[in-house]
Amino acid sequence: MRRLYLQIYLAFLGILLLFGALASIAWWLIPSDEREGHPLDGLAALVGQTLGSPGRPLPDLQVDLERLARQFNADVTLRAADGTLQAHAGEALPPAPAGRSASGWVRSAHGPMIALLLPDGRWVLARWHRPHRAYGLVAALLLLAATIGVGAYPVVRRITGRLERLQARVDALGAGDLRARVQVEGRDEVAELARSFNRAAERIERLVNAQKTVLAGTSHELRSPLARMRMAVELLPAGDRPELRERLFKDIEELDALIGELLLASRLDTLDHLGSIEQVDLLALVAEEAARTGAEVSGEAAVIRGDPRMLRRMTRNLLENARRYAGAASVEASVRTLAPDLVKLAVADRGPGVAVSERERIFEPFYRPPGARESDGGVGLGLSLVRQIARRHGGDVRYVARDGGGSLFEVELRSVG
Repeated sequence: MRRLYLQIYLAFLGILLLFGALASIAWWLIPSDEREGHPLDGLAALVGQTLGSPGRPLPDLQVDLERLARQFNADVTLRAADGTLQAHAGEALPPAPAGRSASGWVRSAHGPMIALLLPDGRWVLARWHRPHRAYGLVAALLLLAATIGVGAYPVVRRITGRLERLQARVDALGAGDLRARVQVEGRDEVAELARSFNRAAERIERLVNAQKTVLAGTSHELRSPLARMRMAVELLPAGDRPELRERLFKDIEELDALIGELLLASRLDTLDHLGSIEQVDLLALVAEEAARTGAEVSGEAAVIRGDPRMLRRMTRNLLENARRYAGAASVEASVRTLAPDLVKLAVADRGPGVAVSERERIFEPFYRPPGARESDGGVGLGLSLVRQIARRHGGDVRYVARDGGGSLFEVELRSVG
């Protein structure tokens, strides 16, 4: 966005400089109108009276010419009507352009000079020692550039500042903040763009919320038929196809677990704040969950404020994920205090690990690494819930390749509430 600001700002200055350059070129190239010399005829008459008649002695003429040069601080040259040099004070200036018949400004390789046609036909050419007209033009352009630059800055900055704020809210919406809105400032195209963004964000929020509501409602309603299915399976005769009975029980349990994770994910998306905030001994909680999966636990007592049910679900998902891929190898969990209100939970295994390109995608909902099968268990929500719960507790989770092979998940948590 700052590049756009510079482009707009420099465009103002570039246009001004281009205008100055073109104006200078035009002044130099466009033939002058001889009528512009009419106001100089009076000055030419006065100079002619000062210099006297063409027959004056050269020394007297030189004295008068030098006096004029001092008074005007200029190089002054007197030439005959045919251009012959008669006298000069300072540098001798070239004759007026052929065919010129009136006083006026003359463009030459020596710079701009003034040519005065005396009543007797002679020419007096003068060029100021300080070509103030050229320098004045440059100075005026620089002053105008500075003025426009100072005046354009707040205008351009206001436009790009609004675009920067709009971009920040777009990024926030893209990051998942469905309540992101931008303040509408002004009545121009940028303001209309802000209104369009707000309308689009509002529609997206309504659609996503409606989808979450339908998902949560559907998941909740599925619990009742699942319970009836479980009861029906339990009422089947015990000796009638036990393998089918066992498979049905397993499928129902997996479906029930999926519904539970869907409900929790929907709840985390819609909650403004955590529900039950308590003092939680994270090491004790991890030890209880590790006993279910046979994981090894180490570390130090670490107490933080958080939602114990969500922290338990997060820990269980990490340990079950590690056990799923570790096979017969051990799973290790550790807890360490990093600061008075910051702790780190690490869960490590010796499984196959995760490819570099997949290490962020494994935290996406319903994502399965390439080659994963449904029989491996899991539906791709476990690690997504881990990240949601960690962020609800002011932290995050990351995957780290373990030395010697395997995976390491590190979760940092802060006290909340």
